[in-house]
Amino acid sequence: MPCFERRLADNLLPRDEAESWSAEQVLRWGFERFGRDIAVASGFGAEGMVLIDLAARTKGGLRVITLDTGFFFPETYALIEKVEQRYGIRVERLRPKLTPAEQAQVHGEALWARDPDRCCLLRKVEPLKQKLNELAAWVVAIRRDQTAARAHVAKIEWDSRFGLVKLNPLADWTHRQVWEYIRTHDVPYNALHDQSYPSIGCTHCTRPVTAGEDLRAGRWAGFSKTECGLHTRVAAMGPPATEAAHESA
Repeated sequence: MPCFERRLADNLLPRDEAESWSAEQVLRWGFERFGRDIAVASGFGAEGMVLIDLAARTKGGLRVITLDTGFFFPETYALIEKVEQRYGIRVERLRPKLTPAEQAQVHGEALWARDPDRCCLLRKVEPLKQKLNELAAWVVAIRRDQTAARAHVAKIEWDSRFGLVKLNPLADWTHRQVWEYIRTHDVPYNALHDQSYPSIGCTHCTRPVTAGEDLRAGRWAGFSKTECGLHTRVAAMGPPATEAAHESA
């Protein structure tokens, strides 16, 4: 999006005002403003489960989408079923054009071990882009204290990569708040969280963490990669923007 168009979009959004809003207020604004043209995107991590629960309490007929890469843990698939049963929804599963076997034929075996960025592009970014072209806004569960790159995200902002509005209702939450909410409201969560997996992605690119490690150290271990690319900001032309890369929980 050209710089002037991005700035126009930002000016039409309650970006500054929303910084004082609660997560519920951010969600309520989004649902009232965009109706059926907004969806919650989730990988069903702890933050994602909090977001789904908050959204379900705010709106009936909730739309939830997930990127089913074909490499989810069995525990993640089991959690998706629990979510559908508990909240009475059908999770929209977005899948890559290539099956895992087809990807191996085209790009070679274990692409994730050689070029994880390419693997994420094929199995996450491209399917998401296609879906977001149908929407006016999407909602994710990132927090500012997760990584330095996420420190400046706004609760309501323009997503320059995909060209639509993006809501980050949990931007100012902490890890402790997330788990306090889960316990208080008996929110279901991935069983792997109890097995030293604080951050969960695909089976090939997620390992448990050890004592003292960063909560996201188990993602893409052995690579400098810290984000899957779903939330990487595209810098606009013109004056430097205070935008950086970040990822959904």
